[in-house]
Amino acid sequence: MNYVVVSSIGAVFMGFFVLFIRMKAANKPTNLKKIILPPFFMSSGALMYLVPQFRLTPMEILEAVIVGMLFSILLIKTSQFEIRDNDIYLKRSKAFIFILVGLLVLRVVLKTILSSTIDIGQLSGMFFLLAFSMIVPWRVAMYRDYKKLYKQLHG
Repeated sequence: MNYVVVSSIGAVFMGFFVLFIRMKAANKPTNLKKIILPPFFMSSGALMYLVPQFRLTPMEILEAVIVGMLFSILLIKTSQFEIRDNDIYLKRSKAFIFILVGLLVLRVVLKTILSSTIDIGQLSGMFFLLAFSMIVPWRVAMYRDYKKLYKQLHG
């Protein structure tokens, strides 16, 4: 089976998994560990760059990082916290679901188009770096917002 198709199907399942986790997370108070740990867990994926076929050129790195950081703006704008029952909760955002699905569709479309000109290994490396470059600024912004509310709540 075609690697692009298989990886796209995997991305769709992961996207729905993220949506499910995000919806459940809004029902429970959040903490710094829940904000900080996902990028650390994801960083283990960088081990793919030990394999030569996943390595990127400096221009591919720059492109992936810039696009990831631009996409992170959408996630930052739709992630807000609120104080409820003397705890800090992540607010539900209807826009977040549409943005996440939109990013997922865009990823599948771009992967389909770019797979004809960029090697599948490099493309995988670019999409991993794009996702990591999207998640890190988002989580840093969440960390800062959480700390502000935490100080407000606990003096």
